[in-house]
Amino acid sequence: MTEQALPGSSQDHAVQAADVIVVGSGPAGSSAAFYLASAGLDVLVLEKSRFPREKVCGDGLTPRAVKALTAMGVPLPESDGWLRNKGLRIIGGGGRIELAWPELSSYPGFGLVRTRLDFDEILARHAQKAGARLLEGVNVTGPLRDDRTGRVIGVTARETVDGETAEHIFRGRVVIAADGNSSRLSVAMGLRKRDDRPLGVAVRSYYTTPRHDDDYLEAWLDLWDGDNLLPGYGWIFGMGDGTSNVGLGLLNTSEAFGNIDYRVLLRKWLAGMPPEWGLTEENRTQPVRGSALPMGFNRTPHYTRGLLLAGDSGGMVNPFNGEGIAYAMEAGEIAARTVVQALARPSAAGIETVLQTYPRELKVAYGGYYTLGNSFVQMIGHPAFMRFATKHGVKRPYIMRFTMKLLGNLTEPRGGDATDRLLNVLSKMTPAA
Repeated sequence: MTEQALPGSSQDHAVQAADVIVVGSGPAGSSAAFYLASAGLDVLVLEKSRFPREKVCGDGLTPRAVKALTAMGVPLPESDGWLRNKGLRIIGGGGRIELAWPELSSYPGFGLVRTRLDFDEILARHAQKAGARLLEGVNVTGPLRDDRTGRVIGVTARETVDGETAEHIFRGRVVIAADGNSSRLSVAMGLRKRDDRPLGVAVRSYYTTPRHDDDYLEAWLDLWDGDNLLPGYGWIFGMGDGTSNVGLGLLNTSEAFGNIDYRVLLRKWLAGMPPEWGLTEENRTQPVRGSALPMGFNRTPHYTRGLLLAGDSGGMVNPFNGEGIAYAMEAGEIAARTVVQALARPSAAGIETVLQTYPRELKVAYGGYYTLGNSFVQMIGHPAFMRFATKHGVKRPYIMRFTMKLLGNLTEPRGGDATDRLLNVLSKMTPAA
């Protein structure tokens, strides 16, 4: 690692260099860093917070996320706080059904629960063990660009230690923006959010409750705003430690979106729960926190002039169910694979040719499926359709098994049963988002 004063600057800047700069150490950034470091590249990860840090999330991990974790070799012993679950319990429209995760060769038959307070740190430390360098408390302020070409050649950043602020410059051959929904890097490069893609909002907290040790993730579809059934769901995910993560997520396809106090809605929803569950304000152990869910590729293109987007920065949350962790980790791997191949090329033109394949790889992986999801959220934004779907769907196991595979994106990529083949064909035939 080299440091020097930036020539010609009005004040001293610490300058560091790496093959790849990864901004953000959430699931996307840490996964990308792990695979890049494992391939032998010099990777520098910049994280604005310091671990442990809080992040709004349901803390539930589907089999798709579990597969991504096992692919990275992350240990998942139950003795270390990884709480397993068998499937999903869905309640709504007067019905209640328990659905086991599908038995597939491509995905494990179990999900997990793990608080985001330490989940992200586990991934970041795993990337460090693979050789990635991690700097915490470094707030990236913008891209560093080549004056002649406009290409991103690094980032500028600020670090405050003991009240003293230092400016830094980090140079890299490629930069990966895994800096979340607001994505300062993306905005600085002119990559704005797309209004034609869905957006969700989630709020959640933790409650002391006897329902903390549950074999199933639980989703409630009955979220009402007066006489209107809202597009979204509430959840109760037992943490196994005496508390449950309890929250709700809503989509912007409803006319009520933006006019609802989500914290009030959460309290009203919980007021209808059985008293013996203890989901009351007196038993709430954490503040109610909220966050946006950028869905269905709501920021594009995912590559431009030396900058790749991964995770929330590129709007990679699944529109069907609000799941973001699995897709962030998978996108991190795809980004890393692309960068490794690109930097093996001997010329700048060859590097650029490979980097430009990244958006195509994402479209192949998720494009058609996300288009279906974007259409789905438009439909459930109509209260009449939402009422019909919950009333007639939850009580029919065959419909709900199909729905679980669709919403969870859990199918065999080749072969499988009739449901798998149908969903795969639909995804492939649908124009990419």
